[in-house]
Amino acid sequence: MARNEILDEIHAAREALLAAHGGDVHAYVEAARKRALESGGTLAAEKQRTKDCTEAADNAVGDGESSPAAR
Repeated sequence: MARNEILDEIHAAREALLAAHGGDVHAYVEAARKRALESGGTLAAEKQRTKDCTEAADNAVGDGESSPAAR
């Protein structure tokens, strides 16, 4: 398989970011959230899972096709 330089760069950046936070993705996300709040920027609100979303995940189609909710 041919190497993809862009993906290699993305993976290296991800590894460096996580290493800076002890490999803890939750610590990285919290630090990013804190920086965003301190900068005065707006943050996207967390989406709440709806009953439709949860039911679609519970009733996933196993034959390789997506469920109607996923389309």
